Amino acid sequence: MAKIDLTSLEWRELVFQGKNKQYGAYQLRGESNKRHNTAMIIITVVAIVGFSLPKLIEMVKPKEREVVTEVTTLSKLEKPEVKNDIKKPKAVEPPPALKSSIKFTAPVIKKDEEVKEEFKSQEMLNNTKTAISIADVKGNDETGGKDIADVKQAVTQEVEEKVYTVIEQMPVFPGGDVELLKYIRDHLNYPPIAAENGVQGKVTLRFVVSKSGTVDKVEVVRSLDTACDKEAVRVVKSLPKFIPGKQNGVNVSVWYTLPITFKLN
Repeated sequence: MAKIDLTSLEWRELVFQGKNKQYGAYQLRGESNKRHNTAMIIITVVAIVGFSLPKLIEMVKPKEREVVTEVTTLSKLEKPEVKNDIKKPKAVEPPPALKSSIKFTAPVIKKDEEVKEEFKSQEMLNNTKTAISIADVKGNDETGGKDIADVKQAVTQEVEEKVYTVIEQMPVFPGGDVELLKYIRDHLNYPPIAAENGVQGKVTLRFVVSKSGTVDKVEVVRSLDTACDKEAVRVVKSLPKFIPGKQNGVNVSVWYTLPITFKLN
């Protein structure tokens, strides 16, 4: 008996002879060969992957590091030989104390006629070969003299003067606030560029009135315009001396705040 290929076209035509070929079974039977082949391929791939998966996991898995459990013991070293023939340094005696070359002579009371005045001329002083290299800083101490090179000149540092904000008696401009405003009005020049741009308003300055009454450290607290700020600073720096402020009856430096108004007529 010959083998029948169930997937062949002849078998499909034989089965569906005289039947409706538009039915779905006719088409499914025609595609069965393709489906069977696809299924076999998928099963084969899954089987191969399933069998080779443990090997792949083992290859990807990182190898565990070997832990060294062996303890290395150091070899015992021989004790170093200690030599006792090391010579001790000889004790050095301190140098003798320097003596001052300036000697103080005790005064002796004598009568006027017994006193003989001797003065050296400038020429004798210039030609003298005496060189003073030791200065006694403690008086007539023969053992406490110091070399002049070791005597350092004292350096004085200026202590920054404290500037107060509020004090008992604030500084006053000569003639009072009226004269202060008059001085500013007479000496203030309206900057042309500010006048052209119609700039008006106040520039608030602060400055230090020192304990001597002079104006120092002029700062712009509230700005109006660059040109107006510079002009206001210029006028304040030109102010004459104030009557200085006082704290506990002593002249001190103090901050002074002054607004200057720029107004176009």
